[in-house]
Amino acid sequence: MTVLHDLLASQPLLALFFTIALGYFVGKLKVGTFVLGGIAGTLLVGVVIGQLDIQIAGGIKSIFFALFIYAVGFQGGPQFFHALNLRSLNQLTSAFVMCLVGLICVLGAAWMFGLDRGMAAGLAAGGLTQSAILGTAGDAIAKLGLAPDVTKIMQSNIAVGYAVCYIFGSLGPILMVSWFLPLIMKWNVRQEAIKLAKTMSGGHAELDPGEFNAVRAIDTRIYLMGPDSPAIGKTPAALDEQLSDAAVEAIFREGEIITLDADTTLHAGDTVALTGNIAGLETAVGVLGREVVAPDGLLLVLERREIILTNRTLSGRAISDIHDSVNVATRRGVFLTAVKRMGRDLPLLPKLQLKSGDELHFTGSPADLDRVQSRIGYKITAAEVTDFIFFGIGMMVGILIGMAHFTIWGVPITIGSGGGCLLSGLLFGWLRSVHPRFAALPFGASNFLRDFGLAVFVGIVGIAAGPQALVAIQQYGLTLLLLGVAVTLIPQIVTFFFSYYVLRIRNPIEALACVAGGRSANPAFAALLQKAGNATPVVSFTVTYAVANVFLTLWGPIIVGVITKNATP
Repeated sequence: MTVLHDLLASQPLLALFFTIALGYFVGKLKVGTFVLGGIAGTLLVGVVIGQLDIQIAGGIKSIFFALFIYAVGFQGGPQFFHALNLRSLNQLTSAFVMCLVGLICVLGAAWMFGLDRGMAAGLAAGGLTQSAILGTAGDAIAKLGLAPDVTKIMQSNIAVGYAVCYIFGSLGPILMVSWFLPLIMKWNVRQEAIKLAKTMSGGHAELDPGEFNAVRAIDTRIYLMGPDSPAIGKTPAALDEQLSDAAVEAIFREGEIITLDADTTLHAGDTVALTGNIAGLETAVGVLGREVVAPDGLLLVLERREIILTNRTLSGRAISDIHDSVNVATRRGVFLTAVKRMGRDLPLLPKLQLKSGDELHFTGSPADLDRVQSRIGYKITAAEVTDFIFFGIGMMVGILIGMAHFTIWGVPITIGSGGGCLLSGLLFGWLRSVHPRFAALPFGASNFLRDFGLAVFVGIVGIAAGPQALVAIQQYGLTLLLLGVAVTLIPQIVTFFFSYYVLRIRNPIEALACVAGGRSANPAFAALLQKAGNATPVVSFTVTYAVANVFLTLWGPIIVGVITKNATP
């Protein structure tokens, strides 16, 4: 043990990465269907490693938390601002009420049971499963100007409260949306999801990693035109208009591919390659002729392209509305195959309303895709390089915002660099969605900043909290655990019935998705998707999740400002 202590003490970064590796390993272990998760696992392992009294520079923690929280804001910025509209008002209100009731529960518990600022913030972070509170509350405590030992104890208490309350904080929403609420409301989640999918004219099952849907909505088929084909003498453009959702991609005549232009006409004996929706292709047999195997030498190059929607005239409109309002000549040969929002697949349904910042997946020839791309937004592959100019400016703006001090109803508030970087990330993420030439931060890069930044931050928090953790658990253990249960359950129950009876969010799937999203509870959302068997909960979850993520993160400095009790050394 002495050798291990000397090694880790002399190389604290070794202790940090050991904590992250072991923490994520522990986080993957399953107990039934419950998985602790890498962040909670890293925190718990960090507390254990922290018993060796490892010292890691606090500046490292601050840097990586700032990176994490900026990436969170950047990814959620487009949806956060676009969600702030009258159409989503009920769902936005539901999410805010969930966050507000959670805050009230935390403040009430802290006053009733005499929790200090750090323990109250830890109760919020764990009971509401919002890891970002660890950083925003820790920043706020550091700016109070208290004695260093008091500051250290309260920052450690944040981690202790989080660790004690997190497990049920994560499990509680799962039980709520997948069992308790459906039970008391007598809802069959799967049947309700099927009903909603039918109402929206679609829906699809969620697949496990590595699986894919072998049934394709878009296909390319080859037809041989007979001597009595109705399409003889027609141009490809005229045929495209007749078939509507199918397009002529190539004509193979006498062993050669014919160049398609305005004067090209179809002849008997031509082999025609047609791409389109399956339903449209089925009708092509009666127009062109029988389906055949592609002739040797026929090479048909199509492209799958992801385009970010930035055209404001398309934002807020349903897919079916856009499809019907665009003429055939414009949309020919271009087929929408998937829509993602904030990294999540949305059900590709006619009534789905697109939002600026959505990731639209198309299939078509490069020339056809080039024709429509400028009318939609920008190609994702054009933004594979991080714009470090705006990234640096964004971080600077966040840190400057975090330096601001203000007072609300006599309570001194400072959101710290964490809250500042969150707001800056939201702003620059929105800027990126409306002005795609600026502030590029590819999704893979922002994911890495978010995940690795949080892992490093939580690992350091756990290691620093180690020496104080056992003392705090002995003092608050069972009481804190029960308070965490209350903070987890009460906001969900109150908000669900408020949303159902007051906001009139009556659809079962949307109501349950609002509960999961208002708590920014990804495990609960995953459980709801599993129960639903299709993607109908995604839209409501995404709207409420974006809003809740912001407010729950900002509760950290609010709690530190409102609660006045400090820890006793």
